[in-house]
Parts: sequence; structure tokens; C-alpha cells
Amino acid sequence: MRRWWDEPAEGFPWDEPDSTRCTIEFDGRVAGLIEYWEETEAKYRHAGIDLFLDPSLHGRGLGAAAITRVVRHLIEERGHHRITIDPAADNVVAIRCYEKVGFTRVGVMRGYERDVDGEGWHDGLLMELLSTDERG
Repeated sequence: MRRWWDEPAEGFPWDEPDSTRCTIEFDGRVAGLIEYWEETEAKYRHAGIDLFLDPSLHGRGLGAAAITRVVRHLIEERGHHRITIDPAADNVVAIRCYEKVGFTRVGVMRGYERDVDGEGWHDGLLMELLSTDERG
């Protein structure tokens, strides 16, 4: 996880009023976290999601299941037509998972996020899923 995320700060998960966080559980233990935020201005209304999952649990469909559930909630219950996610451009495992769920690549955001070591920047990939898109 450290390759893509900084070490959690003291007190994590702290209160973040603009995001809703949900714990991902597997076999009675915490497996990760998925969160979403909402742009509520009518002209730009959409939601964004992010997640992390214990790397030892990759390949079991847990990330795809969590994303599918949150996307369904955001579209069917919260009325969003567009959901975004922005993994590191070289995070192949995450991108494959997001594409499996139905996200498509929009474009590369150059120098988007500071590297974990704080020394440089890496690219991000903007991905989106529209409510009218075919979902996996």
C-alpha cells in the first residue's frame, strides 16, 4: 500500500466532512477503505471515489465489489450521472480493477501527485464512469 499511499497520519481516519468513508471488511477483519465525495453544484454535479485495499487481498474481487456497491449507491440513490476516480497512471492493478467495473480512461494528468518519498511528482490517470455506461 505504501507505494501508492503515504503512511497514515496520526489519528487516521480523521474526520473529513466533505467525504463519506466506508470500511471494507473480509473474513472479519478490516481489508481497506473506500470513500466518496460529492460535487453538489447543479451545473457540475458528480461524485468522486477513492479506495485502498490490503495488497495481500488483491485479486479476490473485493475492490471491484466495493466500487460496484458505492457506484450503484451514488447513481441510484444519490442521483449522480458521473463518477470519477484518479489512480496513479502506473498503478496497473488499480486501473485494471476500475476498468473491470466500467470506468474508462479520460486522460493523463501530468505531475498530478507528489511521490510518497516527497522528492518528485508522478502522473495520475483520470477515469470516469457515466450512469449510461455498461457496467461490469
